[in-house]
Amino acid sequence: MKTSELAGYLGAESLNTEWTDRDIKGVYTTDLLSDAMANAVDNGILVTIQAHKNTVAVATLKDLAAIVVCNNRPIPDDMMEAAKEEQIALFLTKESQFVVSGKLYQAFKA
Repeated sequence: MKTSELAGYLGAESLNTEWTDRDIKGVYTTDLLSDAMANAVDNGILVTIQAHKNTVAVATLKDLAAIVVCNNRPIPDDMMEAAKEEQIALFLTKESQFVVSGKLYQAFKA
């Protein structure tokens, strides 16, 4: 799956356009940023409810392709700006982390 396919597949809103379309290598779901730093894979997706600038910092450190923020959490301007600057795709969905993780599991299992 490519980053550009995420919004359509998940029914999520793409919040920025300043990112490179990448082949996604895995998915990690967590709200602990230290856990994401330890376990997320390069070119992966982080599924979380952590909607703040530090989430983008972790995504940059781990070379993640995208962040999917769940439960329609409000996205602060500084997070949007950081994602744009770091060219990390940022998506927002009303779905829970459980539902998003299940959808992505099905996509990657196939």
